[in-house]
Amino acid sequence: MNSFRTVVGFTVRNKVKSKAFIISTLVFALLLTIGCNVPYLIKVFKGDEEKISQIGYIQGADLTGDHLKAYFEGIENSGIVMMPFQDKGDTVANEKQLKGAIGEGLISGYLEFGEKTENGFPGMTYKSEKLMEYQMTSSLQRALQIIRQAVVLKDAGLTDEQMAQLNAPIKIDVVQISATEGAGTVGEGKSSDEQGVSMILVNIIIISLFMAVMISGQMIASEITAEKSSRVMEILITSVSPLKSMFGKISGMFVVVMIQIIAYVTTIFININLPHNKELMSDLNIDLSSVDPALLIYSLIYFLTGFFLFATLYAAIGSIVSRTEDLGQAIMPMTIISLAGFYIAIFSISTPDSLLVKVTSFIPLFSPFVMVLRLGLTDPPVWEVLLSLGLLLAGIYVAVYISAKIYRTGVLMYGKRPSWKEIRKAMKAYKI
Repeated sequence: MNSFRTVVGFTVRNKVKSKAFIISTLVFALLLTIGCNVPYLIKVFKGDEEKISQIGYIQGADLTGDHLKAYFEGIENSGIVMMPFQDKGDTVANEKQLKGAIGEGLISGYLEFGEKTENGFPGMTYKSEKLMEYQMTSSLQRALQIIRQAVVLKDAGLTDEQMAQLNAPIKIDVVQISATEGAGTVGEGKSSDEQGVSMILVNIIIISLFMAVMISGQMIASEITAEKSSRVMEILITSVSPLKSMFGKISGMFVVVMIQIIAYVTTIFININLPHNKELMSDLNIDLSSVDPALLIYSLIYFLTGFFLFATLYAAIGSIVSRTEDLGQAIMPMTIISLAGFYIAIFSISTPDSLLVKVTSFIPLFSPFVMVLRLGLTDPPVWEVLLSLGLLLAGIYVAVYISAKIYRTGVLMYGKRPSWKEIRKAMKAYKI
């Protein structure tokens, strides 16, 4: 046990004190800080630009301009103000007047009216110095649609009360439920707000697991390969058994990764609680108390088991590589598998009940990513969650058994990378 602790302590100290670890952690923390403050920075640099877009038109040329002016004045924070200009009595003079107003910064664009069309409105052209003003034209089209509807209904003889009733918005609440009574594992249902919080949490957990697997896996494999190539491994094996060395490195790397994750989470927590960000976060209406504790517990279990499964496999791969130059090619299959699990989970956020998600949630190498998605956004039956965990634990047992044998064999095999036949033959000589 003492030798195991020695390996863990040595691994942690060796990595935490290295310049690469310190610099990478600080750089990523800085990027997170910038990312957390991007909304505020955009707001600062924009200044008053999220201001009101002022649209000019010639008053009297057509009543449509006055209708639009009245419509946008009746909407709170519409973002659009219609600005009338006096009719000069000549089309060229009117256009020159409006273009001059754009040049002086009085308006951002102007509407030009043509002949009447079949829809009851004149032909309209919106002119601006900006390219692709799709958002502006869409807002104007929606406003005109509502204006036309109001005119038609008023002509039909409807009272103001009937008009208000027709225009009153209809709200539909969305709640996620479990169709089978008693089968759910994360509560009886989730409201829209709870689903939003769960989606954010699921994304954070999946990304954290992926980062932990990728960072720690490569560090474990490269550490073992480096020790082999420098012949340090021969000295270590004389004082520490291969199994203790392997599990000591895995545990040490877990501590290192947790230090990084805690540093990143602390950075995010500090930044979102800054006064200027706290105000922005309150607008998002995120209530962390709505997160079901069962989701957190299951997420933690899948995080730990997923990390341990991938870490043991990376350790086994690292032990059979003698040169660091060959390591990238050797760990490529594991990198592809972890990427596949990550992408299945991330790209299935909108379809968490698809067949692909359900099937991969039972495959040990994918379930740490995919089952967290199902738990967060759907309500899978208890037996499915337990079966997934059982298969994952069985997969870990098999991975540990095979990895331990490969590690004991591979750490002392030098030269070219051994073939699977050579590894199998050497593994038969060792018993776990």
